[in-house]
Amino acid sequence: MSYTAKDVQSLRQSTGAGMMDCKKALEENGGDLEAAKQWLREKGLAASAKRDDRDNAQGVVALVEAPGRAAIAKLKCETDFVASSDNFKAEADAVANAVLAGGEAAAASRTEQVDDLKVTLKEKIEIGETVQFVAADGNVIGTYSHIQGGRGVNGVLVEMSGASDELAHDIAVHIAFARPRYLRREDVPADEVERERQTLETITRNEGKPEQAVAKIVEGRLGGFFKDVCLLEQPYAKDDKVSITQLIGSASIVRFAQVEIG
Repeated sequence: MSYTAKDVQSLRQSTGAGMMDCKKALEENGGDLEAAKQWLREKGLAASAKRDDRDNAQGVVALVEAPGRAAIAKLKCETDFVASSDNFKAEADAVANAVLAGGEAAAASRTEQVDDLKVTLKEKIEIGETVQFVAADGNVIGTYSHIQGGRGVNGVLVEMSGASDELAHDIAVHIAFARPRYLRREDVPADEVERERQTLETITRNEGKPEQAVAKIVEGRLGGFFKDVCLLEQPYAKDDKVSITQLIGSASIVRFAQVEIG
């Protein structure tokens, strides 16, 4: 009894086993899917299918770069023990390099290798966030990767215009630790601003402030909110007397991305 590529795919989906193991199972059992499933189970190669509902909040954030471009890829797993293993970190780098070469969608080209890694390491492993930046002409890309326990856990890319490589790197380091969610206040969704405004009004009134002063107090506190979430308004991590806007001077930040474990 023969088998097809579709049979291999079906067996992988139903058992969580690697591609080569599924081919072997079908070969050993004359293409019989049910017998192949049982063969994989007996060999202990179908166990990963039971891990689909497990939490995989650990992993590696791999960052790679080349002239004028950079990429980040998160590879997720269940434990820091697996995340620290050499073959897991190597696969995270491979995913990141695929993204560097072909964009975010290219991460799918590593699906088979990731599926095989699930069987080898016996954990729920999957590709998480991926980002690729290609700098416009004349722009620079700053990067920063925070290493913890021998693996990347916090990666940042920032594209800047009119900036030096050193300044772009400094901004990337700042982003890693300050964790802005938006570039400028105009980028914050109107409904999020309104929710914050209503919360601040409630807090201010509960403090017993005079009604005629509430609006002014709320606007002041809303400015503090923007300083927390907007990169350009944040105080610089290395010198809180200087804002990011002041630090970059005539340069400009085009975009940024941050990917973290957890």
